[in-house]
Amino acid sequence: MTTLSTVDPRTGASTPTRITATDDAGVAAITAAAAEAFADLRTRPRSWRAGLLRALADGLEADRVVLVGAAMSETGLSEARLNGELSRSAFQFRLFADAVEDGGYLEAVIDHAGDTPLGPAPDVRRMLVPMGPVAVFGASNFPFAFSVVGGDTASALAAGNPVVIKAHGSHLVTSQRSFDALERAAAAYGVPAGTLGIVYGQQAGATLVADPRIAAVGFTGSLSTGRILQGIIDERETPIPFYGELSSLNPLIVSPGAAVQRTAAIGEGLYGSVTGSAGQLCTKPGIAFVPQGAAGDALVADIVDRAESAAEQTLLNARIHGAFDEIRTRLIAEGGARSLVEPRVGAEGFSVTPAVLEIDAADVTAAVAEEAFGPLVVLIRYDGIGEVREALGAVPRSLTATIHSETGEGELRRALTEAVGELVGRIVYDGYPTGVRVSWAMNHGGPWPATNTQHTSVGVTAIRRFLRPLAWQDAPSDVLPDELRDGPVDIPRRVDGALELASR
Repeated sequence: MTTLSTVDPRTGASTPTRITATDDAGVAAITAAAAEAFADLRTRPRSWRAGLLRALADGLEADRVVLVGAAMSETGLSEARLNGELSRSAFQFRLFADAVEDGGYLEAVIDHAGDTPLGPAPDVRRMLVPMGPVAVFGASNFPFAFSVVGGDTASALAAGNPVVIKAHGSHLVTSQRSFDALERAAAAYGVPAGTLGIVYGQQAGATLVADPRIAAVGFTGSLSTGRILQGIIDERETPIPFYGELSSLNPLIVSPGAAVQRTAAIGEGLYGSVTGSAGQLCTKPGIAFVPQGAAGDALVADIVDRAESAAEQTLLNARIHGAFDEIRTRLIAEGGARSLVEPRVGAEGFSVTPAVLEIDAADVTAAVAEEAFGPLVVLIRYDGIGEVREALGAVPRSLTATIHSETGEGELRRALTEAVGELVGRIVYDGYPTGVRVSWAMNHGGPWPATNTQHTSVGVTAIRRFLRPLAWQDAPSDVLPDELRDGPVDIPRRVDGALELASR
């Protein structure tokens, strides 16, 4: 067995753990247990599942001190950031519990038998049902919110599926302790064995995706790794859904009026969004369109001043640290960007200071529109909306776009909205895209390569990824789910074309 090590990015020190890489037999045993659990789990009532989700949230919060301490030493992220993220994870479990009790996510429909304009028609009833064991890959930049205890795990369990998690190599101990917290809470609640599983090691992740018992994969990470996993799925005898959140530049556009009226405020907000969590957020604005002229110059100068006086920030791991300067150098050498602020590398660990680049909109090509994970922003200087539109054509599709404008710029704001509407999954006005709200309305997805799906990975509708439709035609009542039987039910349904609210 291969013993795995953990690295403290603040110092670069590597420490052996007691965690061993999961071999192929171990993966198979875990997925077999998950398949057995699914046969039981899918029959449990929604009220039971909602209770489980709330019990898991309570279990996380009971272990808060231990979990946050482990994550600090493996990620270099602050205690405040990690406490907030753990609170977010607990909130997600409880939000999904509310959604499960509500039942609207089932999309239940009943069409009674009868005469139609096309002749006699059978009785048909339809709703969404769980798919089977789901593989969830932990993300390096969110040790809680997008990892073992994150939204993919919460939404897959809410849908009624077992979950097998691939622990991220950058926070192995955090993953193990997070899983232990979930497993203790689940066992106390009385879940079937195999409902939760975890594997360690790169090869175990590949084996997990190829396992025929896995019904879907949730992944947050790099585009290159996402393509590898998709390739494994394509080689399976039965391909399965792959929900990948992969790469995003998140363009931010500052109008001429906003540059004049809110120079310092936008400088502060944009700089904070670029450098928050050391620039390692998937919604970080990697490029910002700033108008030519005195107001734009003042905004650029404000950002440059902040970056030049900044302290070092710790990056998550050696790979991200090494790639940071490689990409920055490439953006200059191949993309044609000008360096306004050179980053400084820390004396120990994986730390750097922010980097600021600049380029004229007329010179923007795909070579300068590359995601750089870390505290780096490319400022694109433009002269008119035509140059913004042209430059956006070289920018890959993203999770978000942000527009800063003033009251008297309604026509420009509408034009910019139209320009970005086909490129992203969320448009932010006069704010910043980092800090994704966990709610019913949130969409955290976008066109390829931001994601490869029409669904969101944040918010209640994330549950839709791990459900499939099933219809019952002329079915005897005793084989129907409770939600599809005639009479009062506690969920909203569409019956013979009319929407009926829940009976409480």
